[in-house]
Amino acid sequence: MVNRKDIIKRYDEPITEWMAPWSMPILRVSVGIVFLWFGVLKFFPGLSPAQSLAIRTIDVLTFGLFEENIIIYTLAIWETLIGVGLIFKIYMRETLALLFLQMIGTITPIFIFPGEVFTQIPYGLTLEGQYIIKNAVLISAAIALGATVRGGRIVADPKIIKLVDEKRQENASDQKKTKLAG
Repeated sequence: MVNRKDIIKRYDEPITEWMAPWSMPILRVSVGIVFLWFGVLKFFPGLSPAQSLAIRTIDVLTFGLFEENIIIYTLAIWETLIGVGLIFKIYMRETLALLFLQMIGTITPIFIFPGEVFTQIPYGLTLEGQYIIKNAVLISAAIALGATVRGGRIVADPKIIKLVDEKRQENASDQKKTKLAG
C-alpha cells in the first residue's frame, strides 16, 4: 500500500519545485495580458464594458478638466503601458507604481457612484461592481510581484526557508545587542 508521504514525495515535491521558479513569471505575464487587453480595448470606442464608468469617474476626479476622448485614450495608454511593462518585465518599479495608481482610480466608483456598483449596499454587486472588486486579485498579484523587484523569489524547499528565517532572527538579535551596547 502506498502511503501519503510517498505520494507527496513522488508527485508534490517535483510539482512545487517546478512551480517555485515559474509562478512569478506566469503571474507577471498573465496580469500583463489582462492590462494589455483592457488597455487596447479602450482604443476602440464602445468595446470596453468599463469605458463609460471609467470616463465618468475620471471626469469627477479631474473636475471635468478633460474631454472624454482625452480621458479614455490616456487610460488606454496607461493600461497598455502597464501590460507591456509586465509582459516584458521592463521598468518593473514604474510599471507597478502605474498599476497601483490605476487601481486607486478603479476603486473610486465604489464611493462616488455606489448606485452603479451595488444592487444592495454593501454586498450585492452589479456587473460593474464585480469588475471593480476583482481588482483585489490584481492588487494582490502586484504586491507579490513587487516583492520580487529586488531579486526576491519563491522558494519551494521549506529547509531553505527555515535557514533564512533563522538567519533573520540571528541578525535581529545581533542588532538588538548592538543597540543595547551602544
